[in-house]
Amino acid sequence: MNASTPVAPSSARATQSVRAGYALFILTLINLVNYLDRYIIAVALPEIQKDFGINDAQSGLLGTVFIIVFMLASPLGGFLGDRIPRRLLVAGGVILWSLATGASGLASSFTALLLARAVIGIGEAGYGAVAPSIISDLYPREQRTRMLSYFYIAIPVGSAMGYGLGGWLTQTYSWHAAFFAGGVPGLLLGTMAFFMPEPQRGAMDGPDAAVKLPFMEGLKGLGRNMAFWATTAGYTLMTFSIGGLAFWMPTYLVRERHLWLEHPGRVGLVFGAITAVAGLTGTVAGGWLGDKMDRKRAGGGLWLSGVGLLLAAPCMYLAVNIQDTTLTFAAIGVAQFLIFLNSGPINAAIVNCVPPAFRAFAMGLNVLCIHMLGDAISPTLIGQIADMASLHTAIAINAVPVLLGGLALLVGAKLFREATPRTQAG
Repeated sequence: MNASTPVAPSSARATQSVRAGYALFILTLINLVNYLDRYIIAVALPEIQKDFGINDAQSGLLGTVFIIVFMLASPLGGFLGDRIPRRLLVAGGVILWSLATGASGLASSFTALLLARAVIGIGEAGYGAVAPSIISDLYPREQRTRMLSYFYIAIPVGSAMGYGLGGWLTQTYSWHAAFFAGGVPGLLLGTMAFFMPEPQRGAMDGPDAAVKLPFMEGLKGLGRNMAFWATTAGYTLMTFSIGGLAFWMPTYLVRERHLWLEHPGRVGLVFGAITAVAGLTGTVAGGWLGDKMDRKRAGGGLWLSGVGLLLAAPCMYLAVNIQDTTLTFAAIGVAQFLIFLNSGPINAAIVNCVPPAFRAFAMGLNVLCIHMLGDAISPTLIGQIADMASLHTAIAINAVPVLLGGLALLVGAKLFREATPRTQAG
């Protein structure tokens, strides 16, 4: 073949597909380690409380401090992600948070552990805001919900691994060992991220897509984007509830349900297994159904998310009010399945309703909102309510934000449909 012969279109498409698949694979693995590192602490918490002699409100700060730093740094990560190579932010952020996870295992005081959790938040902010924008530039709109759902599969699987690995290592060795093990994979993946392909911004949004936008102009447009704000409101209410529950549920099952008191780490293994199965199936189903609903009408995937939350709320309430252990775990599994339906559709709606040049910042601002008013405060609030009343009461109340979040997402779906012109046939 002559050196000047152009590459066949089919060959170019195959090369692009391989490059996109590699980037999605690396980002998904990083997301898995992200949630593994986050939830090791939840199952190790009873042993940490014993070692440091801290109460429930203080323990909740371990979740709250991480989230506060993460949410405040995320808009900055998004701002940079719209202007510099995003793979550099991903790689640097992953390496930083992995080092801080290992440092958590070295903590000899409650203050030192709080500081390590804060640094983890800085590292994750460099990654969390830009990853969805990278994926949106790798795949066309009609595939984004499904591809983002593959990315968000890492949430239940990583959370489950955090519960399971953290529970086993804490029970077998110590909570220190659990953090040491959690930090290693991220160092490897962070190095691999340096060699990830960097797609052009707006590459999959057509020739008219805005790939450069003055910051203040983009900010004004985002301020008027009611579909974005309604979606963010629903996401925030959901995050408030599930963030607090994820942090406290293993402790609740041990303390108030008296499950496996002699082997508390087993609770993490069982809860993690349920999270893995329900989250994996829910995320995949949400991606497939979300793409299908979006093809039928704009905002269809977001409507699916709202319905999922409306159905999840009563399941969450029943989970702590059913005495039978098997039925309790069944209710937890169904609630998690319905909540994880949201992973692909809700994030696809966010990236689809803002211009490509402002997606990373919009995701960073969304992260700020959902955590500032969501799981930045819920672990501590649940701990305070538990200290005043009981952990059972504190957890039961958290079905209400999920119900309200479902209603907000249904409003967001209507606004999205009104604001987005129909570009696809039937």
